[in-house]
Amino acid sequence: MTNDAIAYLTDTQGNPNAVVIPMALWRQIFPEPVDSVENIVEGIEDYCLSRAMDEAVKTPLLDREAALELLEEESD
Repeated sequence: MTNDAIAYLTDTQGNPNAVVIPMALWRQIFPEPVDSVENIVEGIEDYCLSRAMDEAVKTPLLDREAALELLEEESD
């Protein structure tokens, strides 16, 4: 397992039943100690939103016409 790989553990029939997350990633998602399910959900939401915002910064903005063209293509 590489340092950033997530591993899936399976039962004897091959059905996934657990996930192993490297500690480096765990600490990125949960910088504070986790003490409840709500904190786990909030940490994952914050991490995903942060990642989406990081990707959005790299994405060029579309002008109005280009955005409308993209919407038309997606609706076809």
